[in-house]
Amino acid sequence: MKIVIAPDKFKGSLTGIEFCHAVERGIKKHVKEMEVLKLPLADGGDGTVEALQFYTGGEYVSLEVNDPLCRKINANYLYSPRNRMAFIEMAEASGIRLLKTDELNPLQTSTFGTGELVKDAIGRGAQKIILGIGGSSTNDAGIGMAKALGFRFFDENGNELDGKGGDLYRLHSIDSFHVIEELNNVRFEVACDVDNPLFGKNGAAYIYSPQKGASIEMVQELDKGLQNFNAVVNTQFGKDLQSIPGAGAAGGLGAGCVLFLNAELKSGTSLIKDIANFDEQVKDADWIVTGEGKFDEQTFSGKVIKGVLESRTTQKLAVLCGTSELTNKQLQAHKIEFLAELMSQAKSFDDSIKNSGEYLEKAAEEFAKKYLV
Repeated sequence: MKIVIAPDKFKGSLTGIEFCHAVERGIKKHVKEMEVLKLPLADGGDGTVEALQFYTGGEYVSLEVNDPLCRKINANYLYSPRNRMAFIEMAEASGIRLLKTDELNPLQTSTFGTGELVKDAIGRGAQKIILGIGGSSTNDAGIGMAKALGFRFFDENGNELDGKGGDLYRLHSIDSFHVIEELNNVRFEVACDVDNPLFGKNGAAYIYSPQKGASIEMVQELDKGLQNFNAVVNTQFGKDLQSIPGAGAAGGLGAGCVLFLNAELKSGTSLIKDIANFDEQVKDADWIVTGEGKFDEQTFSGKVIKGVLESRTTQKLAVLCGTSELTNKQLQAHKIEFLAELMSQAKSFDDSIKNSGEYLEKAAEEFAKKYLV
C-alpha cells in the first residue's frame, strides 16, 4: 500500500513538512510496512518558501534593497543553484507588513525593492523565477519593479517618473532601451489566485487599495492611473492588460509581470505541484492524506486541498484539519473518506495551536486503525 501525505501548512503552528512527519509517525505506530511519500504543498502564500526548499534544496539569499517607501532594508529570497531557480516573495521588499499604519499610502509606495530582488537572482544565474505576489502595500502596476530592471517611465514633458502608484496617472511613455539583457533569458511564473481585472469596480484600486491605506479619493485617482497605464501600454506595445484575468493582483503587479517579465500567471498550488511532479507521484497511491488549519468553503477557491482534489483519480482521500465547517453532505460530494478535526481533541484553540503536532499524530493513528490495519 502507498500513502501520499500532501498538506498545506497549519498557519501559526506547523509547516507542511512538520505535518508530514507527524502523520507518518502516527500511521507507522500501527502499520510498519508501508510506502509513505511526503509531498508538502503550498498555495503561493505563507509556507511556500519551506515547500520549495524541500524540493529544490535552495538556500536563502539576503541583500539590501528598498522598502515600499524607498528606505533601505534587508530582504531574503530562496535560490537553488542546482536548479538555477529562485522564489521571491514580493512581500519581503514591498509588503504591507513592512509599513506602520500611518505610513500606508499606495500613491507613494513602490515595488522597486521587488525588482532589486529579481535583478539579484538573475545576476546569480537564475533561469526560472517564481514570484509570490501576496501581501502587497503597492498599487503601481509593477512599474517600480520594472524600473529596477532598467525600464524608464516619463511624463508628457519628458520628466522621468519614480515608479510609484501616483505616477501611473502622469505616465506618457515607457522606454525599454536600458533593460538588463539577461531578462529575456529568464522564465517567470507568478503565483496568482485571484482573477481581478486591472481597473474598474472589481479592479486593483477599488478592491484592494483601501486596505493599503487609500481613501475614497485615492482609490479613484489610482483607478484612473491604472486606466492610463493600460492606455499607454496599448498604444506602445499593442497589449490590452485589462483583458488578462489576475491583472489586478497585488495592485496591478499581475499586469506588470505579464508586460515587463513576459510572465505566466498561475495558481500558487499548481506551481508547487508542478515542481513536486505531483500528478505523476500520486497516480499509483492508495490514499492521499492532506490537510490545512481551517477547512471550509474557501478551501475550494484555489487552496491546497482543491489542488489535491484536482489531481486525484482513484485515490481515497483523508483530511486532517484544525477545524471544519463542512457538512457531511459536502464531504460526500467531494468523496472525502475520512475527516479528523484537531479541535475535537484540544482543550481550547490555543491548546490546538500549541500541541497541534501531538494531536495530528493521534488523528493519523485513528485514521490508520480505521482504514489501514
